[in-house]
Amino acid sequence: MRRVYMDANATTPLLPEVVEAMRPFWIDHFGNASSIHLDGQRARAAVDHARETLAAFFHCREAEVVFNSGGTEGDNTAIFGLLRPGDHLVTTAIEHAAVLQPAQRIAERGIEVTFVPPLPSGLVAPQAIRGALRPHTRLLSVILANNETGVLQPVEEIGAIAREAGAYFHIDAVQGAGKVPIDVRRYGCHLLSISAHKLHGPKGVGALYVRRGTPLDPLMVGGSHERRRRAGTENVPGIVGLATAIEIAQHSLEDGAMQRLAVLRDRLEAGLLQIPGSGLNGASITGEPVPRVANTTNLWFDHVEGEALVIALDLKGVAVSGGSACHSGATEPSHVLMAMGLSKNRAQSSLRFSLLKAATEADVDYVLQVVPEAVERLRQISPVATAAPG
Repeated sequence: MRRVYMDANATTPLLPEVVEAMRPFWIDHFGNASSIHLDGQRARAAVDHARETLAAFFHCREAEVVFNSGGTEGDNTAIFGLLRPGDHLVTTAIEHAAVLQPAQRIAERGIEVTFVPPLPSGLVAPQAIRGALRPHTRLLSVILANNETGVLQPVEEIGAIAREAGAYFHIDAVQGAGKVPIDVRRYGCHLLSISAHKLHGPKGVGALYVRRGTPLDPLMVGGSHERRRRAGTENVPGIVGLATAIEIAQHSLEDGAMQRLAVLRDRLEAGLLQIPGSGLNGASITGEPVPRVANTTNLWFDHVEGEALVIALDLKGVAVSGGSACHSGATEPSHVLMAMGLSKNRAQSSLRFSLLKAATEADVDYVLQVVPEAVERLRQISPVATAAPG
């Protein structure tokens, strides 16, 4: 059976070049990067080179790059490391759980939290962020590219608002890195999180940009690693893999790969919208296009239960998501789609298609063949077919 993977926002496969770059540091150059002997210094040199690569990618100083276990740790560090009782956090209602759950936890510890809702398009209006500010606002935390809709947030404008307010600014760039250029100077942020496995790197490794002078308490303590900002022996193979994946991603941003992917995404989208009772989530405001990353589309199919459609498509060889992969198996509808104003039925009838950079026209053709068949079959047998879409 043909297999087509369209769940790249959940994770991506390791590229062969990444595997080869990592291989020596599992076996031959296995030293601890904190050791002063030759084996340790070889590992340290690899980490230093990776840090140079990340600094160039972020457009920051090398000393401002902190290696960690991934986006969740980076997001948690930004929130728990900056905020104290009496402070105020402004974030949005469409953040990843790696921001939302820490925000909910600090709200129980005497820290005020404001969750700014998006427009129906999935875009968060800068003026809504400005309106949420308080005299004691210390941190703004906003996702760059939403993991469910792909909608890109106006982080440059939000960064200017943070600067005017004298607040710190954190960006969750996990879904944006590798799909759009990253420039922390242009964004005006103090912190920015990325994860390797979202851009064809290994799982369990990521990086956090920390602007010089940001008073961030470490989440992990127990050693002087990463200039005392993240304790723990460096994952040298993972760090090398992250840097290699970043180099490849940077090249794809420059060679037209994203434009090619956007054409494929749009073709897929147009074909799926030919299915009666379907519609697009997070794509327009009164007909005006909203910027999205090139690989992502999120659609609803009335009278179909999303999780049932995920299973039906998997049986036909197509991997997609009914929402955020981190909430797989949850029966509640997507908090992102609900915040955008979708009804519970329509949110539960939505699917996310997120294409790999290696996606082909043949992949799109196959998906456009099997999705209409699966939707029609489920509508014939599902009790959801009798429910009103709104």
